[in-house]
Amino acid sequence: MYLRRDQEPPEARGLRNFWLDRNHPGTGVFHFAGCSSIPEAETLRGYDVLLPFEERVTLPAGQYFVTDLIGCTVFTCGGEETRLSSPACEMEVAPRVVGTVQDVFFPGAGVPGTPLLQVDTVRGELLVPLAEDICKVIDVSARRIEVRLPEGLDDLNA
Repeated sequence: MYLRRDQEPPEARGLRNFWLDRNHPGTGVFHFAGCSSIPEAETLRGYDVLLPFEERVTLPAGQYFVTDLIGCTVFTCGGEETRLSSPACEMEVAPRVVGTVQDVFFPGAGVPGTPLLQVDTVRGELLVPLAEDICKVIDVSARRIEVRLPEGLDDLNA
């Protein structure tokens, strides 16, 4: 585990313990080696906690780290229904680039809802629900997300 402030080089720091604060939901408490008092801990306020990728927890299938989704290219799924009476030609079934994921927005605490992918497109921002029936393929190693957008969603920014 590493600590870094601003653009300073990261400093390796041993972690003795970690827990979620019952009095402040969503707040984690880190107990670092060599830090045995609150005044010593206060000197670490404002530092970013960095964890090497290889030490991250393995997520269950269908769950992703936000950092893995940001930067992925979003494509429409090939083989969508055609409006033509003749069979689809290759250009109709070829995936089309929608844009690139810039961020992921989550509903507020205690608020039901689906996370939204903020996708930067040539026509501006497009918010795409991160739902299984829309995001058909998510391949973070290939930096690729294939979506089947509900009718009209792609035209919201037109």
